[in-house]
Amino acid sequence: MTRSHQTAETLARWQTRWSALVVAVGVLQFAGCAVGPKYKTPVAPAPPAYKELGNWKTAQPSDQNLGGNWWEIFQDPQLNALEQQINVSNQNLKASLAQYQQSRAALRYVRADYYPTLTAAPSATRQRTSKHRPPQNSIFNGLTFNDFVLPIDLSYQVNVWGRVSKNVEFYREQSQASAGDLAVVNLSLHGLLAVDYFAARSLDAEEKLLQDTVGQYQQAFQLNEDRYQGGLASEVEVEQARTILETTRAQMVDVGVARSQFEHAVAVLLGKPPAEFNLPPLPLTTPPPPIPVGIPSELLERRPDIAAAERRVASANAQIGLARTAYYPTLNIFGVGGFESGAITTLLQGPSALWSAGASSVFTVFDVGRRRALNDEARASYDSTVASYRETVLGAFQQVEDNLAALRILEQEATVQAVAVQAAQRSLELSNTRYEGGVTSYLEVITAQNAALTDEVTAVNILGRRLASAVLLIQALGGGWDRSSLPARPECCGKLISGSN
Repeated sequence: MTRSHQTAETLARWQTRWSALVVAVGVLQFAGCAVGPKYKTPVAPAPPAYKELGNWKTAQPSDQNLGGNWWEIFQDPQLNALEQQINVSNQNLKASLAQYQQSRAALRYVRADYYPTLTAAPSATRQRTSKHRPPQNSIFNGLTFNDFVLPIDLSYQVNVWGRVSKNVEFYREQSQASAGDLAVVNLSLHGLLAVDYFAARSLDAEEKLLQDTVGQYQQAFQLNEDRYQGGLASEVEVEQARTILETTRAQMVDVGVARSQFEHAVAVLLGKPPAEFNLPPLPLTTPPPPIPVGIPSELLERRPDIAAAERRVASANAQIGLARTAYYPTLNIFGVGGFESGAITTLLQGPSALWSAGASSVFTVFDVGRRRALNDEARASYDSTVASYRETVLGAFQQVEDNLAALRILEQEATVQAVAVQAAQRSLELSNTRYEGGVTSYLEVITAQNAALTDEVTAVNILGRRLASAVLLIQALGGGWDRSSLPARPECCGKLISGSN
């Protein structure tokens, strides 16, 4: 038989042995009986209806649905353009995305334990032995020889008792929780941008109101100046008109402080230096749109923070199972195969082949209560995550109720305030008429002017608060997010989409 035939037969035998070993590994991979409690989603109380909704109906779920771009419900092109820039520019969102990618990499790392590890360590040495090495007169003493080795080592810990699968389950659910955290950051940043944007627009409306008022007060001041020159008014009335004029101008200038701060905040949210961003003035005029609220039970599926908390509960449950595996033995399979020869030309021939295979098991006999402590720790961690999950659910309901109440009450307040504004304007008109007729002093006019301006500024602020509460309600409802957006298999899916198990 030629050397080439011997090598081919040797390689064929090795292929048969490796195939049998791979089949055996596959059988053992799924033969393990996983230990640990079966996971069930913790029960969280969900009321049948929102208390603060009352008789005030925003919209039925079928009337209008919040999509992924929930801010489009406000029908503000400037806001839409700004919101679209967050996903590509915000640094906090990029950091959260990197953390999610980190969790995916950790999951892929532990998932590799499902498969055996193969290592190759080829070596080539030339060695001379001492002539005086014991035992004396050995046939190897004083020899110089070559040693070429091409070994392949296999090591594998069998997934008995679910030791590997429980660990993978733990990391998979941690990665899903990280995806939920990413959605929370995304929703929070978009919500914060909308709140800051509407705050700036509310200040634009207040500044516009003050500008118009300054124009009116300028005319009143000029009227008093003319009356004073004609001997029909006193210098006191002129100075009173000047005082309220300059006071209102100071108020108008002061609005710019808060307005510039909100503009800078929007710039940072967009990942830009404030010096490179400008938010054009656009006074707020329209009330918030109707917002579909749905029923409380839907909130558990629409809030990413609730989904993330629930995934951490599932991860803690897997940790209990992993801790239980410490009570059972581990089973390791190992094998070595390859070629060794003193000449490189005969390294891959049949007679140069070598192999060994075996298995080992380790069982802890006595550990002074370490395993029990580990199980107690896992159970306590599970109880803690369950409590955190339920607290997250309660906090979510509170946020929805808070903003439902705010919208309902602020709408009522806006109606009352509109009546107050009309009454103040009528009072100012009457005071001006009385003053021009010489019936009263200019002090009555100033009092009416202050009341009218205060009521109008309050009305503008109420409108801004209503829009901010609308944004916060949408955020409390989860925006356009849905639990199906969580990746079912983060280790293989690059995008945050659902997939099959």
